[in-house]
Amino acid sequence: MDHVSVLGTTPHKPRVPLPRQCLQGWQHPHLGHTDGQDRTIKVWRSQDGVLCRTLQGHAHWVNTMALSTDYVLRTGAFEPAEATINPQDVSGSLAELKDKAQQRYDQVRGQEPERLVSGSDDFTLFLWRPAEDKKPLERMTGHQALINQVLFSPDTRIIASASFDKSIKLWDGRTGKYLTSLRGHVSAVYQIAWSADSRLLVSGSSDSTLKVWDAKTKKLAIDLPGHADEVYATDWSPDGQRVASGGKDKCLRIEHSAGPNSSLVT
Repeated sequence: MDHVSVLGTTPHKPRVPLPRQCLQGWQHPHLGHTDGQDRTIKVWRSQDGVLCRTLQGHAHWVNTMALSTDYVLRTGAFEPAEATINPQDVSGSLAELKDKAQQRYDQVRGQEPERLVSGSDDFTLFLWRPAEDKKPLERMTGHQALINQVLFSPDTRIIASASFDKSIKLWDGRTGKYLTSLRGHVSAVYQIAWSADSRLLVSGSSDSTLKVWDAKTKKLAIDLPGHADEVYATDWSPDGQRVASGGKDKCLRIEHSAGPNSSLVT
């Protein structure tokens, strides 16, 4: 699978101690993109570093970006739906694993080009097809403060965005149209992560809590207190069995579930 992986991270605002994704690529035509304080996203040819195009539209720093295929690229040949409560050993030759990873990528991507979503200090998101056009598909508005993170669901159908306005917003992953707002945090939402089956979304906040949201009902499913201070980072394991979180209290917490198709339990 011809794809450029993340090469580095860079903080865009020292006041927010969150990792910032700075370089990704997609399968065709071997491109990478960067975001930064100049309000643009630049598209590069990965083989030789030649600048291909500049994506413009944001009125302030671009903080975060996500590709529609991020999750399948992250998990590769590993199939979360086949995982059990025990760690799964991915067996097979290197060629077989590459072939399986390519098949999973092709299935998720489908016939459409990869999509890119960007979030900014200007309170907006933009949806792009950066391998094809420098014009955005959609300008997505509604947040009342800067965007901390954007993330496609593993099935690419939904985009979630986390903001300093204490909310998470859900958007259609293909058109960028607004779907709903998830409210419950009483302070800034720093990070979000999807479960492997795209059913659940976990969020970490400055209010010291994690919250798990049901993507179908668009309601709070589980409230997870436990941290003594701000939650800076959270992520769901690829097998859907655990949620990890870390924060200002210097603690790493791991919440367990009974499996990728069950509700989260602590």
